[in-house]
Amino acid sequence: METKENKGNYRFYSNRACEYFPCHPTTDPDQFNCLFCYCPLYALGENCGGNFRYLDNGIKDCSNCLLPHRKECYDTIIGKYPEIMELARKKEKT
Repeated sequence: METKENKGNYRFYSNRACEYFPCHPTTDPDQFNCLFCYCPLYALGENCGGNFRYLDNGIKDCSNCLLPHRKECYDTIIGKYPEIMELARKKEKT
């Protein structure tokens, strides 16, 4: 049962035991959110909304992006799920 004290706990998870914690440089490791360890927005390419760059070989480099690791960005990420679902939608052959 969700109480006032634990309301919204599903929005934040920190795994300090992880050998990669924190996987990105941060000045506030206590607020580093591991919930979206593998960013669901990666597949959106240039439309992800994060701080990324493309390497010369075409690979998307997100090493300077903290968007999925900030507690306050939960709604932003969840709000992008319709775009992610569209990428995964099976297209009918014509």
